[in-house]
Amino acid sequence: MSNILHITASMRGEESISRKLSTALTQGLAQKTNASITERDLSANDLPYVDAARFAANLTPTADRTEEQNRLAEIGDDLIAELQAADTIVLGVPIYNFGVPAIVKAWADLVARAGTTFQYTANGPEGLLTGKKAYIALASGGTPAEGPMDFMTPWLKFFLGFLGIRDVEVIAADATASSGGEEKITAAQAKVENIIAA
Repeated sequence: MSNILHITASMRGEESISRKLSTALTQGLAQKTNASITERDLSANDLPYVDAARFAANLTPTADRTEEQNRLAEIGDDLIAELQAADTIVLGVPIYNFGVPAIVKAWADLVARAGTTFQYTANGPEGLLTGKKAYIALASGGTPAEGPMDFMTPWLKFFLGFLGIRDVEVIAADATASSGGEEKITAAQAKVENIIAA
């Protein structure tokens, strides 16, 4: 059975446009393919930021870790296991102040682990999470997606590619606070429906 990892990050809860889009996509794909769903709500703000001790624990082989290092590395281990087990990753992420929400950066710092999710080679870093499909369902109030003010979308696509996830599709309900915002939400919902039907 395939597995879909659904990651959300908006602080707006059930009112979040990015959450609504990503949830509809996740549930539609799961129903169509009989996939299981793993949910990870980053907006709970329960992820730690990486400090020197946690960074060292993350890089220490499991067999060589101290009890304290095992405790520090546990959340990163769990997040990486979720990514490794997923065939499809659906991210529902808002653009905050032109960039990625801070908690998404915290997640990225925990899952980017040399020797596990990527490796260094003679030709530079190589992602190890290959063969996966990712969707980014994003929303913004005033920032046009993938325009000169959007620093989130290119960064998130680059980061996923760094991990080996290069098949990434964007569904954008962007600049919704401006004129035509409702039409953009409707267009994004239609894109979700088209992806599910394809």
